Amino acid sequence: MIRKLRNWASENLNGIGQIWSSLGFFLIIFALSSCKQKPANSEKAGIAISFDDHFINDWYALRPLFQKYNAKVTFFLTCPDSLTADEIVKIKQLQKDGHEIGFHGTIHGNATEMLKSQGAQQYIETELKPGLEHLARIGIKPTSYAHPGGNHTDQADSILLVNGFKILRDVAQAERKLFGIPVYHFAPRVMNWIYYPFNKEQIVDALIIDEGTNISESEINEALKKAKETNTAIMLFGHQPLYGKPKNGEYGFSVAFLETILKEARAQNLRFYTMSELPTAK
Repeated sequence: MIRKLRNWASENLNGIGQIWSSLGFFLIIFALSSCKQKPANSEKAGIAISFDDHFINDWYALRPLFQKYNAKVTFFLTCPDSLTADEIVKIKQLQKDGHEIGFHGTIHGNATEMLKSQGAQQYIETELKPGLEHLARIGIKPTSYAHPGGNHTDQADSILLVNGFKILRDVAQAERKLFGIPVYHFAPRVMNWIYYPFNKEQIVDALIIDEGTNISESEINEALKKAKETNTAIMLFGHQPLYGKPKNGEYGFSVAFLETILKEARAQNLRFYTMSELPTAK
C-alpha cells in the first residue's frame, strides 16, 4: 500500500507541489514505519550493494577492493548486445568471484512510456527478450532487475516477475532539489524503505550513493549501524566508480566513499547479499 501511494505521488504531482507533497508524504511514512520493536538478534543483518549500466572495465578494477573486504555485490547490466569479447571475460570473472549479474534492460528504456505507447508484448520484445538472449548465450541468466531510471508501473513489475525475476529494484533518493536548491534531505537511517526486512518482498528501493547526493560518511555509518540493530539489510547503489569529482558528464560514486561503506560494514559484521539472495535469505 505504501509503495502504491508513493508511486501515485511521483506520477501525479508536479513542480513545487510535488516537492512539498512528497516531503509531507515521506514524513508520514516515516512516522508510520518507525514504531517497530528491535529484533532479538542480528544474524541476518547485512548490506546489498548494486551498480547500474555498462561500466564493466571500471567495475572490474574494483575487484581488489571487494576482495579486501570479502564483499559481494550485484552488477545490473544494460545493453548486453554491445559486450566486447574482453568485457565478456571480465563480467564472467566477476560472476565467478561470487558477484551477481543482474539485468538493467536491453535498451535502458522507460518502461512507463514504452508500455503506454507500444503495449506489453512490444515492451517484452524490445526491452527484455533480446538482452536476456544475449546474456543466455554467454551463460548468464539474471534473476534480479533494476528499473532503468526508476521508471516502472504495476504492469511492468508484473511482467518482470512473470518472466522469472526474483526481485525488482527501484531508486530512492535522500535529497531532492528544486532549481538546484535542496528542498529536503533525509538522513538514510530514517529511510525505512531502503532496509530489507527479510519478508520475501520482491519490489524494493535502494538508496543512490552517487556524487551529488550529499550523503555524508557519518550518515552512512549511522545507516549501517541501524541495519545491524534492526536485523535488516540496507540497499545501496551507484553507477560508475569515480576517483575524483565528476567531469565531462560523468555520473557515479566516489570509490573512497565506497570503501568507507565496506569498512563500516565489516566493522558492524554485516553480511553481504546479492540482490537475488534477499527474498530467499535464511
